[in-house]
Amino acid sequence: MLSLEEGTLLVKTARKTIETYLRDGRILPRPSVPSKLLEPRGVFVTLTKQGELRGCIGHPLPTMPLIDALIDSAISAATRDPRFPPVTLGELAEIEIEVSVLSKPETVKVSHPKEYPRHIEIGRDGLIVEGMGCAGLLLPQVAVEYGWDAEEFLSNACMKAGLMPDCWLEKGVRISKFSAQVFSEKKPGGEIVERKLLPP
Repeated sequence: MLSLEEGTLLVKTARKTIETYLRDGRILPRPSVPSKLLEPRGVFVTLTKQGELRGCIGHPLPTMPLIDALIDSAISAATRDPRFPPVTLGELAEIEIEVSVLSKPETVKVSHPKEYPRHIEIGRDGLIVEGMGCAGLLLPQVAVEYGWDAEEFLSNACMKAGLMPDCWLEKGVRISKFSAQVFSEKKPGGEIVERKLLPP
């Protein structure tokens, strides 16, 4: 688990990374960080503007040091999300930044696909669906924001992968789950808090 101080450092680094890249066209050099932020972790950077999604890209798997994955994800979320035009420097002052640090995904093992919903806890688990040459990921907070139950979450993860909503019932489809520690700005460039997805 990361401390609020470490999470704050990640969110501030994401903002500085985007600002540096948009203003100067260069990638922010890796800052001096605590050793925990040098461990390999998956991470996603989510940008929202007036409550609406403005970009979200990340590294699902722990393939590089967390701080390096964060810097790459921040630039990608701002400039490479195919769903949106690139963020402009002038727009950055209106954008809130959220960083989700992921646990290592684990394959959900069931004897029959109908059992998947029983193994998924809304607010704790994010999902990765892989099958038929496609893959899709949804962060844990997405199911909370939309009020989905486990079956709806599975169906939407399938659609994120470009597959039919009920593909999770197919034998050849693999479902993995992960958890996330989420740090977000209360307002653009403002105070950073750890977001609790599950009710206390």
